[in-house]
Amino acid sequence: QVQLVESGGGLVQAGGSLRLSCAASGRTFNTYTMGWFRQAPGKGREFVATISRSGARTYYADSLKGRFTISRDNAKNTVNLQRNSLKPEDAVVYYCGCTQGAVPDDVHDYDYWGQGTQVTVTL
Repeated sequence: QVQLVESGGGLVQAGGSLRLSCAASGRTFNTYTMGWFRQAPGKGREFVATISRSGARTYYADSLKGRFTISRDNAKNTVNLQRNSLKPEDAVVYYCGCTQGAVPDDVHDYDYWGQGTQVTVTL
């Protein structure tokens, strides 16, 4: 079993930067593709980005491409999500997840999730 814990959310000014981190337990971190999703109140979980097990390949949602950067450090069992130039619509809950499946942009393909971290954007 893998436990994921997100951090880095909170209050951020519009136009500012955001760096979310997700720490994973266990020795099998590098066997999982990692992904970030986000969820607004009353809506489904939206795919943001995913990164391959080695970190060599990344993939982003078309609507969000160029706005986020995903990275991972297998030595530290962490995956990060960087966002510059925050906008009000970025003020949602962000989740990291891990999957050994073949469709890493599909929320149903994920095996484990963190508890989420709330981002609030102030004007």
